[in-house]
Amino acid sequence: MGDDGVEVAQEQQSASPGPAATSAIASSAPWTSPLGVEIATSASSSRSARAAMAAACSSIQASTATYPFTPMAAIEERTLLDGGQTAEDVAARLVSWLGEARRSLDIALYDVRLPGAIGDAVADAIRAAAARGVAVRIAYNVDHERPSKPFPPPPRTEPSLLEALGVPLRPIPGAPDLMHHKYVVRDATAVWTGSTNWTLDSWTREENVLVTVASQGIARAYARDFAELWRRQRVEGSGSFDVPPVDVDGVRVRAWFSPGRGPELSHRIAKRIGAARRRVRIASPVLTAAPVLAALNQALSEGVVDVAGVCDATQIGQVFGQWHANEHSAWKAPLLARVLTGLPWTGKVSTPYAPGAVHDYMHAKVTVADDVVFIGSFNLSRSGEENAENVLEIAEPALAERMAAFVDTVRARYAPVAVPSYAATDTSPPDAEIRRPADVSGRPPA
Repeated sequence: MGDDGVEVAQEQQSASPGPAATSAIASSAPWTSPLGVEIATSASSSRSARAAMAAACSSIQASTATYPFTPMAAIEERTLLDGGQTAEDVAARLVSWLGEARRSLDIALYDVRLPGAIGDAVADAIRAAAARGVAVRIAYNVDHERPSKPFPPPPRTEPSLLEALGVPLRPIPGAPDLMHHKYVVRDATAVWTGSTNWTLDSWTREENVLVTVASQGIARAYARDFAELWRRQRVEGSGSFDVPPVDVDGVRVRAWFSPGRGPELSHRIAKRIGAARRRVRIASPVLTAAPVLAALNQALSEGVVDVAGVCDATQIGQVFGQWHANEHSAWKAPLLARVLTGLPWTGKVSTPYAPGAVHDYMHAKVTVADDVVFIGSFNLSRSGEENAENVLEIAEPALAERMAAFVDTVRARYAPVAVPSYAATDTSPPDAEIRRPADVSGRPPA
């Protein structure tokens, strides 16, 4: 995971189930959604449970009708805000997209936890695809205990729940680095990807981006990455190939994969930042990749380009603490502190991880440099370089405008990031006073 594993450790905690989902089964035994968690039920609540379940399923079915994906635009994006959409809305979009499969669905997921009607709808879409002859495969991250990491042990996607889908599965050990993908390859002609895990909190309480691309060239690249993970069953060495740019209806698109091209990707993003002449916008939970920090510090010194961004303030605070305790990483602290205090940068004070706590992280991973956009699962961090990640580099002015506006929308929701007083030189004791601006959302700071 490298020396800056805080954000990854945060995301390793599976999304909380959210409000208790209701069951359609009149039984005192727990009921388990195909992609979810056990939900307590009782005979006395069965009538209201059935009504709630029927209403949720009807909502998903109705929403599905509003998302026709035939014919689909070559490139479509969907941005998610904390509280800005319902899980039914996102599920409808996903179910509709999966429903277009005719030959194959290769699914690579870091985290899947969808209780109740939401999980039923997605599971039914996968089963229906298999029933009509679609070859469905699911690769998923399997976490292990990490005694050397000062974080709570992460909950895991339950293999037994995935097994209930009746399709081939392949666990990918998430040690020492994570299988952090959230993509689907459909019929070797289209890809669903982005920063969004398949969990209720990811769909309703986090800032995220979804993107679909209809392109055989891009789909081939993702299919190759999936085939490597499926065959070798490990993160190490995956994505070790170059993908040439692909013309997608007149738009230049290039796929990147780590860990095979992780360092190259960080340098590519940094190069684009350094070459920008008008604007740079960044949304990333953490900001610790050395090439990117260097490029942002140069942009700050030159003062020519409009640069701004947003991160997860809680995780950034943990990064500073981690670096302060590690002499090999402490040199990064002044660079990050200078970016956060010298540029218009804000941060979401998300809920610190605790068992059962909501996962409301600022989770989007977007970089806009003039008219070029980088979107995917890749955090701008050393850990991102070492995990199994994917990114789409898209050169399209209209998309760049929309993504820059999204970053500014998220940025406007939150206050400047709390920066430890010792960060500028990293010479003060670890318990030095920390500056903590109030969170503009009204929640108490973490």
